[in-house]
Amino acid sequence: MTDTALRQAIAQVTETVALGTMPVVRTFFDEPTFTATHVVHDPATKRAAIIDSVADFDQPSGRITHASADAVIAYVRAEGLSIDWLLETHAHADHLSDAPYLQQHLGGKIVIGRDILTVQGVFGTIFNEPDSFARDGSQFDRLMQDGESFALGSIPAVALHVPGHTPACMAYVIGDAVFVGDTLFMPDYGTARADFPGGDARTLFRSIRRLMQLPDETRVFLCHDYKAPNRDTFVWETTIGAERTGNVHVHGDVAEDDFVKMREARDATLGMPRLILPSIQINIRAGHLPEPEGNGTRYLKLPINVL
Repeated sequence: MTDTALRQAIAQVTETVALGTMPVVRTFFDEPTFTATHVVHDPATKRAAIIDSVADFDQPSGRITHASADAVIAYVRAEGLSIDWLLETHAHADHLSDAPYLQQHLGGKIVIGRDILTVQGVFGTIFNEPDSFARDGSQFDRLMQDGESFALGSIPAVALHVPGHTPACMAYVIGDAVFVGDTLFMPDYGTARADFPGGDARTLFRSIRRLMQLPDETRVFLCHDYKAPNRDTFVWETTIGAERTGNVHVHGDVAEDDFVKMREARDATLGMPRLILPSIQINIRAGHLPEPEGNGTRYLKLPINVL
């Protein structure tokens, strides 16, 4: 038995494919952070969304620049697109969002799942954020709930809550395409880790099984790729059918307990992402920087022996 939100997503994919009204997706891959930023648009109306943007951050100097976002802006303008949405699949731990910069130049609403409030609460404590740091998600323009509908022009879209990697992970089903964030990787690489604060391997398994109920032909767009063994190119697009039959961690024959055992053992061997401390502080603020201190300078914290 499928749930209401999932039934809506399944019907949407089926109808989109039948009508041939699939959205156009253009991906920009940032190799330093292995992140795929997707620009998806309705070819009939040119209404568009940007999903999981990247700011260029030089950690040794503490400098933020915008070459990656500028490439996206150039494409959007060349194609004559109108940006309605700046979608975040979750509060990333491996790159800084550049949503505010894109919003400044292109417009659009910055969106994330409603459970960002949980993430803000957890990391607000870890970073000892001041009372002035709002933990109500108000840094974002819209907080989406599971099953919430939106659209790109004439193309319908629905948000699906897929926690496990983080409590706030959302997948966005736009027409026949689903943007899954870090929930899944390419079939030959597997799945996301689940050991960050608030993550849970069993919850991740159930979220993935939910996504795998989408039609086989559903296009799947990933947030990251790291080149699986014996593969020389970066890839960020697959299908639900390929994930269900071939994902090395979680194909259809893998039992929940076996997945949890594998995922927890694998996570125990992984170090923290290189940019987790600056990334989380920025991304729980919707890509905005912390407020400047008395000397006019903005600072990021480095908690010692916490993560």
